[in-house]
Amino acid sequence: MGMTLAEKIIARHTADKVVAGAIVKVKVDFAFANDITAPMAIEDFYKMGAKKLFDPQRVSLIPDHFVPNKDIKSAEQSKMMKEFAVQHGVEYYYEVGRGGIEHALLPEEGLVLPGEIILGADSHTCTHGAVGAFATGVGSTDLAAAWVLGETWFKVPHTIRVNFNGKLPEWVSAKDLILYLIGKIGIDGALYKALEFGGKVVEDMNMDGRFTICNMAIEAGAKTGIIPPDETTFGFLKDRAKRDYEPLFPDNDADYEQVIEIDVSNLTPQVALPHLPSNVRPVGDVGRIKIDQVVIGSCTNGRDTDMEVTHRILKGKKVAPWVRLIVVPATQRVYLNMLEKGWVKDLIEAGAVVSTPTCGPCLGGHMGVLAKGERAVSTTNRNFVGRMGHPESEVYLSSPAVAAASAITGYITDPAEVV
Repeated sequence: MGMTLAEKIIARHTADKVVAGAIVKVKVDFAFANDITAPMAIEDFYKMGAKKLFDPQRVSLIPDHFVPNKDIKSAEQSKMMKEFAVQHGVEYYYEVGRGGIEHALLPEEGLVLPGEIILGADSHTCTHGAVGAFATGVGSTDLAAAWVLGETWFKVPHTIRVNFNGKLPEWVSAKDLILYLIGKIGIDGALYKALEFGGKVVEDMNMDGRFTICNMAIEAGAKTGIIPPDETTFGFLKDRAKRDYEPLFPDNDADYEQVIEIDVSNLTPQVALPHLPSNVRPVGDVGRIKIDQVVIGSCTNGRDTDMEVTHRILKGKKVAPWVRLIVVPATQRVYLNMLEKGWVKDLIEAGAVVSTPTCGPCLGGHMGVLAKGERAVSTTNRNFVGRMGHPESEVYLSSPAVAAASAITGYITDPAEVV
């Protein structure tokens, strides 16, 4: 039998025999951390007695979680990260105002590439599998070791192939596809597996949608989410890629543990109800649930096309009087694009607040914390108990289209009802 894409990439990076379930040592192409995870990695780096990074050009440090700094502790963490970057010659350090949310910024900057192994001290590193890389989140100690050695170890994951086929209905997006899949297989349905996505719908999908799908692979327990590269991938990377790369592709006779076929033709927008990303229902089955806050953004849905659909639904309309609408472009480039096209003006006139890029609202840490009893519709990726604030608050996960429509009515709403 042939190899899956994950196996192909691992095989290129190891001298060990690659079979699903084997423990292998691999070379790392790129390794990054943020303002929460980097300080711990830096401490471990020095505890190991390390003097230098394996390659400063293969490391990135991105303050994005509690920025702009929300308190003294977050300011100290950001300072520690910046000083480490300066000391060790890390070119790809992105200060506030020049970067954005790591999982949107790094692909935008051409720093994660097909055929590579990417490590990030953040669980949503799997996002970068959308370019055809093996990208996975690790703990800060493992990241520190990779910074020193340029190596790490994996158990080679089994691969589940997911094919999305059919015709994508109006208002159904990549977010709806991945929510539907997680609802179907559960939060442990791909535990330590690689989710390899394909099918006609994915082949026709732009990169923004592909990043959304791979981003939430971890919500099904996956080690990584990955999409074989194609002309769409190569077009996205043209004039961006910071390094030469050689793409890899799965074999036609790849040995998949399971193949899941999903026809999207009759799918409607999906919503994940509290308190699990797998508690998914069609928006029409959710009922009339009153909300207090809407967050549109994050590493899941803060890119250009997410902002475009948000603007399309909200332009000329008003946010419900009792609703806070927080719109968070994922990077400064996305924000600038919104400004140049006049979208920010229209959103503010609708009653939204448009934030500088930050992860803050997603993890209930900054700029959008929920009070006891409040409900939010969010385009983020997790809705666990207390995820966005008080443990007695509720988070409903949706696409930007559902979120924007819900902001207008003040209730969880199908976008078809307001457009």
